[in-house]
Amino acid sequence: MATAEAAVLSSPLKTDIVPVSETAETDAAMARKSVATAAAAAIVAAARTGSETRVSKAALATKLLSLSGVFAVHKPKGPTSAELLNRLKEKLLAEAGMPSSEWTKRKKQTLKIGHGGTLDSAARGVLVIGIGRGTKMLTSMLSGSKRYIAIGELGKATDTLDSTGKVTEERPYDKITQEDIEGILQKFTGNIMQIPPLYSALKKDGQRLSTLMKRGEVVQAKPARPVTVYSISLKKFQPPFFTL
Repeated sequence: MATAEAAVLSSPLKTDIVPVSETAETDAAMARKSVATAAAAAIVAAARTGSETRVSKAALATKLLSLSGVFAVHKPKGPTSAELLNRLKEKLLAEAGMPSSEWTKRKKQTLKIGHGGTLDSAARGVLVIGIGRGTKMLTSMLSGSKRYIAIGELGKATDTLDSTGKVTEERPYDKITQEDIEGILQKFTGNIMQIPPLYSALKKDGQRLSTLMKRGEVVQAKPARPVTVYSISLKKFQPPFFTL
């Protein structure tokens, strides 16, 4: 601060040489001193603000790394679960003043974050997120029961078994009744053996089956596995659409 004030006071002032009274000289000196004091104060304030900013960012970074637990987020249609997780991670790092480019250089400090279960990109719903030690709880989340709402369309079949695929077959549906669907649903309740679809998040050699299928690669179906369906019912029937 003393150096800054001295620098301001020693700055050359270009003035016209005219007779002035002693009082005027005193006022001018006081004015110069006032300007110097204000400048020095501004420099100190700026230094203090910069220091506080660094401390604040460091505090945010420490707080972020200390977070542990699980919470739920709503995944909209469009992004995959992994994409949504990456967006969330980038936002958390940005708010803590740690851009992703800088964060990747820090090898000793890691932000542990993950999600429990995977929702298809075309689906929307609750995605459970774990952060810190909370990531260890995600496995138990997968073992719990889940609830889904699905909308189906009669008369069409697609290569992906959902609305995002290419239509491979079409048949008339005008004779299908509500009772027909309710009768078929009974076969899918209780403990059943389910063959996972090829277009799924299941992986082979570290890659999703759906990704391999889209590349045109030959993929072997996974073996059937036990699944428990506690209940399934027809909520709405408006051909060609129905809601389960």
